[in-house]
Amino acid sequence: MRDKFTSKVVIVTGGASGIGLAISQGFAAEGASVEILDLNRSQMEKAARDIRQQGGEVGVSVCDVANAQEVDEVITAIRDRRGGIDILVNNAGIAHVGNAMTTSAEEFERIQHVNVSGVANCLRCVLRFMVEDDRGGVILNLASTVAVSAIKDRFAYSASKGAVLAMTYAVAKDFIEHKVRCNALLPGRVHTPFVDGFIKKNYPGKEKEKFKELSEAQPIGRMGTTEEIAAAALFLCSDQASFITGTAMPVDGGTLTIR
Repeated sequence: MRDKFTSKVVIVTGGASGIGLAISQGFAAEGASVEILDLNRSQMEKAARDIRQQGGEVGVSVCDVANAQEVDEVITAIRDRRGGIDILVNNAGIAHVGNAMTTSAEEFERIQHVNVSGVANCLRCVLRFMVEDDRGGVILNLASTVAVSAIKDRFAYSASKGAVLAMTYAVAKDFIEHKVRCNALLPGRVHTPFVDGFIKKNYPGKEKEKFKELSEAQPIGRMGTTEEIAAAALFLCSDQASFITGTAMPVDGGTLTIR
């Protein structure tokens, strides 16, 4: 255990698996009091057990970030219990594969409901407390390289991550006088259980070949790890990054610059 975030209260949405879990574990290892918001209770409970076994402090709450009332109730309860909120990591989101013709209106709306409204709901609630409590804070939004550079068949997902990036800039501008920093991460392709499931579902019998192809699509020649994304997240939320706000940081193996 280290102490970079000792006394800090950190909310991580979608913090029970994948990138969110690595971020939750990273903050806990640095001394933060971590609050995980997720829909999967069993995954949250397992994440909490693992973090506590390592000496970390963690709480969990089942929460649908797309439900504004639920978000308000859960985050208000965390603030009352913890005495304040110092850091919000908006990580929760869902993916979608399809172009402008193959994506139905219902699918498009569902992606925006979770990925855009979900982020907005959490921002609205946490910012209110950061301003009321007059203690400042840090917000980190998980966007994606597709927010600024297209890949095939990511129409709805790209739109949602573009909105997340735009909200990042808006919050950084609007709340800088309240000592709130807001940044975004732009991950490239990261090896998570979602990637494995996607390959298994869509390329049965060709899993190894497709994994190799997707890995080599990054100039660096491989997918990122959840720990690498978490390391960047912790840096942007730390005092070491106190002069950084309104920034979108690629963590993408060179995808945006040397592809």
